[in-house]
Amino acid sequence: MSLNLVIDLLEEVKDFEEKNHKRSITVEDFRNFLNEKAYQQENPVRLAGKFDMEVNNCENEIAKQVILLGRYAKQLLRKGLESHEHLANEDFTYLYRLMDYDSLTKTQLIEKNGHEKQSGIEIIKRLTKHELISETPDSEDKRSVRISVTEKGKTVFKNSMQDITRVSKLLCGTLTNEEKLQFLESLKKLNIFHNTIYMNKKEESLEELEMML
Repeated sequence: MSLNLVIDLLEEVKDFEEKNHKRSITVEDFRNFLNEKAYQQENPVRLAGKFDMEVNNCENEIAKQVILLGRYAKQLLRKGLESHEHLANEDFTYLYRLMDYDSLTKTQLIEKNGHEKQSGIEIIKRLTKHELISETPDSEDKRSVRISVTEKGKTVFKNSMQDITRVSKLLCGTLTNEEKLQFLESLKKLNIFHNTIYMNKKEESLEELEMML
């Protein structure tokens, strides 16, 4: 092992102990300390100062965290679905949403997943190919079709839910029950705001959207 690495590590341990007055500390505490220290080197305030930019620290931090969480969620979901050959990340979310309804039109299902039309159509094609959903003519609109979950789709959904529940638990990390509830309320509020943009204001400019704030 490199002597310089050992010295650096000992200095980090000393710094950690000086800033942590808990009677009992663990390796996990130390790991979190190092992660937070590394993270602070990349926060928007530091970067903004470096490049002489004006930013709102809190809002930029939220944007950064949301983007990262989305990526982590996809990675965990992919891992959770490894043993379910007909379900990829987005395929599962479509099946999951459709299970709440007897049937939906393609457009309705795509909108409930917040996707662009072409991306949604490709996912629906895959689910249809694997016989997890089926299409029937819309009795009220002959130009449209309705889609619903097949018996095979329901079985695949039920079989995958245990793994998805494990993924959901991991995504919540070490949040307490109270923190989970608070976080959920904030997420719901944000999703309502952004769903309004998605459904009614897609074509508006940033300047126009900012008037909603």
